[in-house]
Amino acid sequence: MSAGQDPATGARDHLRHTVATLAYRARKAIEAKDASFAHFRIGESTRTPLAILSHMADLMEWALTQAQGVERWNDATPSDWDRERDRFFDGVAALDAYLASASPLGQPEGKIFQGAVADALTHVGQINLLRRLAGDPVRGENYNRADVRVGRVGREQSPPRREFE
Repeated sequence: MSAGQDPATGARDHLRHTVATLAYRARKAIEAKDASFAHFRIGESTRTPLAILSHMADLMEWALTQAQGVERWNDATPSDWDRERDRFFDGVAALDAYLASASPLGQPEGKIFQGAVADALTHVGQINLLRRLAGDPVRGENYNRADVRVGRVGREQSPPRREFE
């Protein structure tokens, strides 16, 4: 935060940067090459990647309702990979648009982060792990060099700047 910056604005900007980071990392994880990956299962009691992605979309919708001050949870039934991917990115975009507005927040930025946003980041990691186990690993990269930009929260992301071999 720069000198003289309103602490509330700084926290909101930081949350927006975190949401943009989520979008960047999620795009890389959920662009699986094999359509059967959506139903990949490593055990009887584990979620499929499709169920995880649907849950991530639910989390973004929940975060938006928290930001708006009308918190509600919707546990959607997963449809198909493309629809859930679009629902996730639509939810990220709606959350970011609300955070970019001058509208008041119904919950502090830290609460929105520690719940829905942090949980979604965890699930990106789960999808990455499942991709590796399914034989389609996501290439690691130096995320510090990634071109993550506040407001860029859709499927269209910059290409990786430095992936690992």
